[in-house]
Amino acid sequence: MGDVLTLSAVDAYYGEVQVLRGFDLALTRGEVLCLLGRNGAGKTTALKAIMGLVAVRGGTIVKDGADLSKLAPHEVPKAGVAYVPQGRRLFAELTVAENLEIGLMARGKGRVTREAVLDLFPVLRERLSQRSGTLSGGEQQMLAMARALCIEPDVLLLDEPTEGLMPSMIARIRETVAGLRERGVSTILVEQRVDAVLSLADRVAFIENGQNRETVDVEKVRADPAYVHRYVGVS
Repeated sequence: MGDVLTLSAVDAYYGEVQVLRGFDLALTRGEVLCLLGRNGAGKTTALKAIMGLVAVRGGTIVKDGADLSKLAPHEVPKAGVAYVPQGRRLFAELTVAENLEIGLMARGKGRVTREAVLDLFPVLRERLSQRSGTLSGGEQQMLAMARALCIEPDVLLLDEPTEGLMPSMIARIRETVAGLRERGVSTILVEQRVDAVLSLADRVAFIENGQNRETVDVEKVRADPAYVHRYVGVS
């Protein structure tokens, strides 16, 4: 299977501070690729670089032949890339339905798409008129993912989706990501929970000092805990 998204020699900055240095990454069509590394390694910055939310001053970010780094941030979702940031970033005063409508408008989608997304997250159908700020943490994470999926992406970027959730809700998030993989959606997942990574990923990219040190099949990581110890610092 070919690559759906490729980052080549990307240099990314916050102001004058460089975070990514010659960063390379390839996302294969229909896979879950997890980024692992210590805090500050550049994992979230890699996602933001794809979405045009940090300055990219070198390299390319190519999807379907187009360099996303040349697009304005609001144009990236139109290229089929959706982003669920850490902390969810919902509009707390808006209802569930209104938050979903924002996602639908980003790529001109309508009722059919909304119904398909709600089929993935049935609990949200019962909460459509409820303000999103009053949802539980797990329900808010579902809404953040549902809003992203309203653009019908073929690439999904998830930043710490299980953070602060109960085990039952973590399991539901994992099931959703696995289900999206079956539908052909390619996912880049930033996750600190090693157990979540090993149970879900197809491959793992180990990020250190703003670079992708190596990308390996998840079976190798399961077989050799030294990978995680070396790059994350836990056994």
